Amino acid sequence: MSETNFKQRVFSGIQPSGNLTLGNYLGAVKRFVEMQNSGIETIYCMVDLHAITVWQDPNALKTQTRELAAAYIACGLDPNKSILFNQSQVSAHAELGWILSCVTRLGWMNRMTQFKDKAGKNAEKMSLGLYAYPALMAADILAYQATHVPVGEDQKQHVELTRDIAAKFNHDFDTDLFPLPEPIIEGAATRVMSLRDGSKKMSKSDPSDKSRINMTDNADTIASKIRKAKTDPDALPSEPKGLENRPEARNLVNIYAALSDASISDVLKEFGG
Repeated sequence: MSETNFKQRVFSGIQPSGNLTLGNYLGAVKRFVEMQNSGIETIYCMVDLHAITVWQDPNALKTQTRELAAAYIACGLDPNKSILFNQSQVSAHAELGWILSCVTRLGWMNRMTQFKDKAGKNAEKMSLGLYAYPALMAADILAYQATHVPVGEDQKQHVELTRDIAAKFNHDFDTDLFPLPEPIIEGAATRVMSLRDGSKKMSKSDPSDKSRINMTDNADTIASKIRKAKTDPDALPSEPKGLENRPEARNLVNIYAALSDASISDVLKEFGG
């Protein structure tokens, strides 16, 4: 098996399961745009096959997919610079997903923490699709021989699994067909937490709209949510170490740092002490 030099290519996607949140933007879409504008080949999709791992109203999903496409463009993705498409319209995703599931070790899947987090105590009632979707995510990436994958911190484990699957496929079939893609996780607030609970990820599916900032919120709504965000009674520290065991304060500092393109240390120098 010879060593192949793969062309640099970026792939990533977001589920069309509701309005984009600030967490989606800072954790993923902002990076999508930066990589697009760097001149690297970029491919981004609306991963509707992943969305149906839990029940979806078909008409609502169709609408949300269009809304996500519009949000991509509104956030700076340019169809003239990036390939934008709907996952289910390219059958290779499902086809390769099945092939890769046949070389993926069950033990690898059992170690995926996100399924455990989502299923909780109801794992027996969850769909097989939710359990197996990391194999489909690997197919999404490897179908395009992507070399880099901008993801949120919570998806890093799945990109690492993709590397394992690609390496095993290459070894099993004595080929160098697939690259070993690298996750790209950079900067402050790559994982934005709930405004109501600093231990939970900001989520489109949280019952409380006050827990998140939607990309469609107006300025007054955003200001109100930030003012009412959960924090603690102590003043901000003068250095990052002082944010340990203060998840709500750390979350707000991370958000400010990311939006102002400043380091956490610089934010605390300005506002802490």
